[in-house]
Amino acid sequence: MHERWIEIALAEAEEASTHDDVPIGAVLVRDGEELARAHNRREVDADPTAHAEILALRAGAARLGTWRLDGCTLYVSLEPCTMCAGALVLARLERVVFAADDPKAGAVGALYDVPRDPRLNHTVEVVRGVHADLAAQQLRAFFRSRRVKR
Repeated sequence: MHERWIEIALAEAEEASTHDDVPIGAVLVRDGEELARAHNRREVDADPTAHAEILALRAGAARLGTWRLDGCTLYVSLEPCTMCAGALVLARLERVVFAADDPKAGAVGALYDVPRDPRLNHTVEVVRGVHADLAAQQLRAFFRSRRVKR
């Protein structure tokens, strides 16, 4: 079940690379229904907060008419950063499922573990490593192509 949604997040991530954004995609799901999907848009929107996770959470909240995303799962192609991990907690997300670990900026187990920090008022279930190899390949290919262009 998780594999299908991560594959959609990876396809969404590919869209980000078409406008020179880091290929990260996210899909918000509740009860087996897709609520929203997004990809990084920092470059195209000139917005430092336009991460795939944030955009998917915003779109899902707008669709549901509430900021409380109880019962929702966010599928992401890369481990969320501190900003996005904090947003998962604040949105009262039930679960986050991600593909590749991010040892340089990850805040869901790599550098920090924001969603599972018991000191916060909400914790989020975490599933990691679903299609990690595919996500890592996608990211490596993107950064390899960037180095060639320079």
